[in-house]
Amino acid sequence: MRDSPGAELADQIDDAGLLPGRGDFAGQGRLAVRDPATGALIAQVAISDATGARAAVDAAHAAFPGWMAMLPQDRARILHRWHALIMAAKEDLSRIMVAEQGKPISEARGEIDYAASFVRFYAEEALRPNIEGVTSHLPDAEMELWREPVGVAALITPWNFPAAMITRKAAAALGAGCTVVIHPSAETPLSALALAELARRAGFPDGVVNTVIGDAASIVGEWTGDARVRALSFTGSTEIGRLLYRQSAETVKRLVLELGGHAPFIVFKGADLDRAVAEAVKAKFATSGQDCLGANRFYIHRPLYDDFCARFTAAVQRLTLGPGMEDPDIGPLIHDRQIDKQKAHVTDALERGARLLCGGQVDARGPLFFQPTVLADVPDDAAIMREETFGPVAALTPFDDEAEVYVRANNSEYGLIAYVHSLDPRRIYRATRALQYGMVAVNRTKVTGAPIPFGGMKQSGLGREGARQGLEAFTEIKYVCRDWG
Repeated sequence: MRDSPGAELADQIDDAGLLPGRGDFAGQGRLAVRDPATGALIAQVAISDATGARAAVDAAHAAFPGWMAMLPQDRARILHRWHALIMAAKEDLSRIMVAEQGKPISEARGEIDYAASFVRFYAEEALRPNIEGVTSHLPDAEMELWREPVGVAALITPWNFPAAMITRKAAAALGAGCTVVIHPSAETPLSALALAELARRAGFPDGVVNTVIGDAASIVGEWTGDARVRALSFTGSTEIGRLLYRQSAETVKRLVLELGGHAPFIVFKGADLDRAVAEAVKAKFATSGQDCLGANRFYIHRPLYDDFCARFTAAVQRLTLGPGMEDPDIGPLIHDRQIDKQKAHVTDALERGARLLCGGQVDARGPLFFQPTVLADVPDDAAIMREETFGPVAALTPFDDEAEVYVRANNSEYGLIAYVHSLDPRRIYRATRALQYGMVAVNRTKVTGAPIPFGGMKQSGLGREGARQGLEAFTEIKYVCRDWG
């Protein structure tokens, strides 16, 4: 019955034990989880409140001394088991993700690979935070720098990457020796609970990994005010990031904030136009446009502009829409608020003089399907040129001068990633130096992975995730100065 139309989610996966029905910190009601493609109810999840959030911290705080004291190679072995279990459950985890988030099944499978890669990476990186010697400036003194885990880490994750955003944070924190309390988005709790179940099977001691589902304000508010929570890592909107920054000030927490993006995509004359068009489609429409790395503003050198507009529009018109299990190019958006934003941005741009080249409305497939859309001649004062769209709407505009495009591209509160297409090495160098973004992709779209430090500048966040820096975010440096007498 696995692929039968209308089959229950439990019948679509091999391991029904990955679905909810348990929860250490639950009991304050039920959360309905619906398939965004159909609106059908796929699960009801037990939820909690501030009391459950506090209980999770109690458990994590109690478990921290033992987890911290465990030999790094023993922590690494548990992380490796978690990685193996995630990969063994890849198809089930992918189907769960499609059911609750809506992304195409091939993208879901890719996300599980991506999610698992962080667990493997930090299983290995957990062995490397060695004590560092310091050349002494004092007579008869021996000096060392120790890296120690900060303590309990609170991890707040979004709905657009419901597996990878958990493992990118949790594997780093666990590898560093921290215990974790996790609050996933209410839109996508099933992926989080499935990962938590696999973590339990991997052998993490009780209290080391804790997942709490429920109202974000009451749960996360409890954690920001709890001095026992020493680090907080959040992925989500800049607006909520600012709120968590303020709420965490009283207890002076270590913060890692991966916030909004508004990526410029710049194509210079002389670029490989076929490649630029193909990469522009990827940069805009992956995850149905619901990606903080998604290109929002396309600045095209005027000599290429008309040709790029025609080729890009033709490519976008070939994209397919449908439920995730049909593996289309574009799936449903997560909720009606995302649909409302697409409509508002399209309407605003057209009222300000933009041209609609394709799309622009809700598709007949269903109320959460928005047609992939291309707008041309979009002025800089349009809302879509200033606000994160987080959907399948691309805004194109020409530019004449290299210095001009850097000013326009940098005129944003965001600074996560910028995309540049050029074959001129000097221009590439100037662009990568001039763009005020934490990451710059040159002649390609995919740049992320476990070994790289992911993060942005300005109001796109604080700190980095992935790489060695991602583990160090969950550690403190202790300086020891020793005189042997």
